[in-house]
Amino acid sequence: MTVYDQVSKNKRRTFFIFFIFFVVISGFFYLLGNFFESPTTYFAFGLLFSIASGFTSYFFSDKIILFSLNAKPGDKKEYFDFYTTTENLAIAAGLPMPKLYVIEDQSPNALATGRDNKHAVVCATTGLLEMLNRRELEGVVGHELSHVKNYDILISSVVATLVGMIAIVSDWIMRNIWWGGFSRENRDQEDRNPLMIVFFILLLIVGPLVATLIQLAISRQREFLADSSSALLTRYPEGLAEALEKISANPYPLRNVSSATAHLFISNPFKKNRTTSWIINLFNTHPPVEERIRILRSM
Repeated sequence: MTVYDQVSKNKRRTFFIFFIFFVVISGFFYLLGNFFESPTTYFAFGLLFSIASGFTSYFFSDKIILFSLNAKPGDKKEYFDFYTTTENLAIAAGLPMPKLYVIEDQSPNALATGRDNKHAVVCATTGLLEMLNRRELEGVVGHELSHVKNYDILISSVVATLVGMIAIVSDWIMRNIWWGGFSRENRDQEDRNPLMIVFFILLLIVGPLVATLIQLAISRQREFLADSSSALLTRYPEGLAEALEKISANPYPLRNVSSATAHLFISNPFKKNRTTSWIINLFNTHPPVEERIRILRSM
């Protein structure tokens, strides 16, 4: 698969995820409306909400993500190596210079966000900038710029925002059912709807499951592709391999991160123990670091 094929595939995936999001949210509100005897009104509200959320996620997902992470613009004088490394690699990759942001956090990590290469952002933590040497930083920045060039940032940023929206809506619906559907004044309605409790339990399961499946729609293979693209761009795969070793060895989890934004980072920001069960690893948004390092060193 060529880079152009990957870009087209990512664009198609983005529209598919938008469609799934519209169906899930509208369906949630329609089913909720059935229990409150107003399905049309609830469905219309759900559809409008999903459209507004989709519009917001496409045009403002990067700002929402940076705000949630408490990221600040990276000054050229203060973060000279970060700026010049990104500038040089962007020229080499044929990309416009992305905006640079920095997160005040001792946990080393980095991410890229935005909707296209003209509206891209590369963000790094202060822990990463202090820990890595120039060669290692080039490997990490090359990885993030590869996400920009491959349009991975579009689908990743949209998913991060929509997953958060699904969690909020799911929580709101469950609270609505609990305080409305299960309240004393609605006992008669509850008796007429024995499936209410089943619906409530399904919401508890389906909400997080749908969010997880949407995240997993972004194949972990994109990390391997970005790793190899970084090695090709920098001509030094060992730099990224050494950077990944240092990042994975650091025990501190990243603050202000959520499950909705975890897949954006170059390494798992939650720092899960390597001995976690295979079931947990199955739903991990990142491939094993050891495997990524092995592939880089085999180049």
